[in-house]
Amino acid sequence: MPEEVIAALYAGRNEEKAGFMAAYMKDRFPFLGIARPERAALARNFLRGARKAAAVDWALVDRLWGLPEREFQYLAVDYLAAAKGRVAADDIGRLAGLVTAKSWWDTVDALATVVVGDLCARCPGLVGGHMVGWSTGANIWLARTAILFQLKYKEKTDTEVLGLIIRNTCGTKEFFLNKAIGWALREYSKTDREWVAAFIAGHRLHSLSVREGSKYLG
Repeated sequence: MPEEVIAALYAGRNEEKAGFMAAYMKDRFPFLGIARPERAALARNFLRGARKAAAVDWALVDRLWGLPEREFQYLAVDYLAAAKGRVAADDIGRLAGLVTAKSWWDTVDALATVVVGDLCARCPGLVGGHMVGWSTGANIWLARTAILFQLKYKEKTDTEVLGLIIRNTCGTKEFFLNKAIGWALREYSKTDREWVAAFIAGHRLHSLSVREGSKYLG
């Protein structure tokens, strides 16, 4: 099945679309030129099998990550999302490796909000040892992951952790961190406007974070 979907993606190459897609991603990666709906259709059976698999095939993930065209990293993320219930606490190092290899917001955000977020919900011991640690490290993509891992938690968001991670990452001019802080605050404001308003008022955040985080506050 992996060989079939890889071959199908290569067979669907569209050079014209590939150029536009690469340009949109600042020419950081080569593309096959396959848009998400088409990619999803080609990978449907493959991902259906991933949802039923007994374990994550990390060799396959590494192989997809190693292929040059960006669609294969997207396929690896989709595979992990489908198999997220079988990602174990011991796999956190593997996820860190994916976050820090071929890093850009398109793969990092999906890994953070879906795969890492689900894993930390099931294995909360990873939060203090890894998410908080990532927020104090030098790698901006690990820090962005730490900011965003609770994005879909809603009322289950640990605001102490969210606040700590934002405080650890807010003293920077780095766009991808300040944007993530604003995104996290904006999303949580749908659940608790008062907490977000008070946090923004009580902390010196970058103007980008404040602007993004305040969008739903009125």
